[in-house]
Amino acid sequence: AKGEGRALKVAVPVTPRIANFDDFDALAAEPSVELVFVRPGERIPADAGLIVLAGSKATISDMLALRGEGWDAEIAAHARRGGRVIGICGGYQMLGRVIRDPHGIEGDRREVEGLGLLDVETVMEPEKRLANATARSLAYDAALAGYEIHLGRTTGPDHQRPYVEIEGRADGAMSPDGRIAGTYLHRLFDSEAFRAGLLASFGLAGGAGDYRLSVDRALDGIAAELEAHLDRAWLDALLAPS
Repeated sequence: AKGEGRALKVAVPVTPRIANFDDFDALAAEPSVELVFVRPGERIPADAGLIVLAGSKATISDMLALRGEGWDAEIAAHARRGGRVIGICGGYQMLGRVIRDPHGIEGDRREVEGLGLLDVETVMEPEKRLANATARSLAYDAALAGYEIHLGRTTGPDHQRPYVEIEGRADGAMSPDGRIAGTYLHRLFDSEAFRAGLLASFGLAGGAGDYRLSVDRALDGIAAELEAHLDRAWLDALLAPS
């Protein structure tokens, strides 16, 4: 475990077309989180408290790859033990019963069975949604800021229990017991209040502070060091038109 004391082990299965690794930067910075990327050929740790399914550049093929690794059975066993699962974007789509691609947007495969952990289904649509977004976590009443970038529309009974609210619009879904959840919002974990709420639900404290502010401060520090040690006259000469 990272640091001292008990840590929440968070497992992220790495599928061939996985996207948006930056979704996990803030979690990796948390002292009370041990983030584990599960590579092909590896097993999902049985002691993981939370599995996060990431976004994907090709959800249907990644769903097939996940099943080919046997991770679907391991995720199902994790859920039966009372483990928690969060799906982001393509990972949210995989949590549902089925993903349909009637227009062949992702390829020749027109339908694939999902994990069935959420009572929702996704239909791929030609128009991609791409937008920065302010949102709110309904589970932890936390302000969120992130973005959406996805194809497809997800509907079904569990969507009546949205996981977040994006610009006042219900998004995502939760299982009746709240242990399985999904959303289209990227950068969910950047919110200090969201991480604090999530970790508190595991009996842990969130202690890494405002992740985006810490990144800004680090970049400011790098810029200051560069300014102090860089030969400005040489740089100006280098950049001057020849």
